[in-house]
Amino acid sequence: MATQKYGYRGLRATASAGMVLAAGAAVALALRGPAFHALRARIERLEEAAQSQRRTNFAHQQRLHWELLSKAMDDPELAEVLDAYDGAVSPRKQRQFLFANALYTNALCYYRMGNVTREEFFGFARSMLQNPLFREYWYATRPHRATLVDSSDEAGLGRMVDDLLAQLEEADIDEWWVVGDPPGE
Repeated sequence: MATQKYGYRGLRATASAGMVLAAGAAVALALRGPAFHALRARIERLEEAAQSQRRTNFAHQQRLHWELLSKAMDDPELAEVLDAYDGAVSPRKQRQFLFANALYTNALCYYRMGNVTREEFFGFARSMLQNPLFREYWYATRPHRATLVDSSDEAGLGRMVDDLLAQLEEADIDEWWVVGDPPGE
């Protein structure tokens, strides 16, 4: 009988120890919950701050791009540095191409920042393509766009504008604003 009492006490002690361990684990988890939520909230704030910094850097880079293009448009000697057409265009045409680049880059920037939708970008491109100088610029820079990574936003939008230009040239109507199917988001 003494053996049975000892076995029962040992089982009871083991069960009690298990319950104490489980209760301790529950308390530890309860105490860690708020710390976990605080840590998660901090990580989210850091991610938002990083995203905000990327947007700020992007806007700064776009401003610098515009300043560089403006200097090249104002000074033919500086424009020669950006002549990627093997001297095949006049200085006047070069300045026009630089301005066309600035217009397109501005639209591209608006899209990347989320200020315009893909459909709105399409509409803007359709109106820019009505200008013969912009079309000439677009054709002259086709080799430049061919160097873009296929999966980039810029390459995708460039292909969209290429397709739109082909559709505009094939269209047999004067109502250019209805040519092409705007892309879905």
